[in-house]
Amino acid sequence: MQAYFLPNASGLPSAEVSIQASTDPVSRKEFIKVMVIGSRKGINSIIKTLHRLRFAEVREWSPPIPYGASGEMMSLLRRQIMVD
Repeated sequence: MQAYFLPNASGLPSAEVSIQASTDPVSRKEFIKVMVIGSRKGINSIIKTLHRLRFAEVREWSPPIPYGASGEMMSLLRRQIMVD
């Protein structure tokens, strides 16, 4: 699943968010990875927005690292949840 965040009225850059999951059938725990790709400013904006929505603490995200040859950056959040 991917979602695209478009610039808002404040003119913040766009960022791409990718969410991937893998499930351990024995423990019923699922590992969720949320990846944000874009400019450093766009990534920080998305992370702060998700923090305000109580999705994740800012400190839980990896530091932005270069992503490909495009000059974009990437930050990753990995979370474990229980599945029914």
